[in-house]
Amino acid sequence: MTARILVVDDILPNVKLLEAKLTAEYFDVLTAQDGLTALRVAAEEAPDLILLDVMMPGMNGFEVCQRLKADPATQHIPIVMVTALSDVSDRVRGLEAGADDFLSKPVNDVALFARVRSLVRLKMTMDELRLRQASTGETSMFESESLDDDEETAGARVLVIEDSALTAGKIVEGLRGAGHTVDHARAAADGRKLAREHAYDMIITALDIRGEDGLRLCSHLRSQDQTRHVPILLVLESVDLPKLAKGLDLGVNDYLIKPVDRNELLARSRTQIRRRRYHNQLRQMLQRSVSMAYTDSLTGLYNRRYMNTTLDRRILEIAETAKPVSVLMFDIDNFKPINDEYGHPAGDEVLKILAKRVMNGVRDVDLVARYGGEEFVVIMPDTPLTVALKIGERLRRLVAEEPFTVPDCRTQLVVTISLGAATATDPMEEAASLLKRADDALYAAKDLGRNRIESDQGRGNVTPLSRTMLARG
Repeated sequence: MTARILVVDDILPNVKLLEAKLTAEYFDVLTAQDGLTALRVAAEEAPDLILLDVMMPGMNGFEVCQRLKADPATQHIPIVMVTALSDVSDRVRGLEAGADDFLSKPVNDVALFARVRSLVRLKMTMDELRLRQASTGETSMFESESLDDDEETAGARVLVIEDSALTAGKIVEGLRGAGHTVDHARAAADGRKLAREHAYDMIITALDIRGEDGLRLCSHLRSQDQTRHVPILLVLESVDLPKLAKGLDLGVNDYLIKPVDRNELLARSRTQIRRRRYHNQLRQMLQRSVSMAYTDSLTGLYNRRYMNTTLDRRILEIAETAKPVSVLMFDIDNFKPINDEYGHPAGDEVLKILAKRVMNGVRDVDLVARYGGEEFVVIMPDTPLTVALKIGERLRRLVAEEPFTVPDCRTQLVVTISLGAATATDPMEEAASLLKRADDALYAAKDLGRNRIESDQGRGNVTPLSRTMLARG
């Protein structure tokens, strides 16, 4: 894995040493020797990660970090502070400024490369989500991460897997005091079970759990769909730091050294919960944008484009299955008077109610789409014409036999539909040809009095109702 790394330090030999180490691992290295230069290079070059010295004259690393995190153009760049400071209070101050981690001087090569690769992988994942979201044209894309305040990261659900009563007690008490819901497991097997049963915002696990390897548990969590993207904090003794590099390679997001400091616990937890929620929001926005590409925003049914693609595929499958594909095309009888008399909002409500009734009347294998306006299509795979006609008649009754109750409308509307059915048995038939036959049958139903179903072969069911739309109070 390669990436662009910005090294910031006011002492030139320190810069050259880190540059040499990173270049030897095939990273592309940028450098800066003061805070202002670092801000400019970060904005212009968009590095994948910043290694930032804390003790610099003029603008120290804490201020540089805060300014980077306040700028929408640079706030998603991971920052690792490289410092000789070792107090917990200094680490907490850096975390609260937005840093992702600390490395102590002199820098251990194994720890350096493990942390760099871990954070670069995370950034690339987030960048990919943001790029996909931006490509959808969604105007509500976040301009900022907007989850910085404590109240915005409170209320998380956290799983703690730790067999030490003392350590677990400190962690659980600290998290609950911050407003989080915490589940505690004393064994790895119990932790795996809880992780399967609940959706967590973060998982904190010990390196050793009653003799079981915590890294193996982390590997298991990363292999499961439900926990693949859940942040993992590893709790370990300082003597176990050499194992941290392996944990980071396995997908551990952050770590805590025993004895756990409450302020550091909360600072690291806020960072991970904020990142988790931002990741979830990006994925939800992306899923919504993708959904909008093939669904109708008013009714929630599939749209015409998706319907055409699906119908093409279903017809081609006839060559393999030798089973027919049937299509129903229908529209609302005399829909224009509803809009004219009661207004377009009432017409929209009719379309939404109709969509729900139709969805309740088709089979799971059938696809319902809004073709345009008040016209709809149902695709029915493995369905002969006789069955299609029965399904169409069931839909007609579901619509006609119960009046539509429309909000803000003084009357209940009796709405009916006319349907046309057609069936394809030839895998070489074009979807447009099948739809045209169904459309012709629909017009035949209209000509024969509406509120009925006809097929392109002239067989249909006449309904007992003589009027197509009634209004009654």
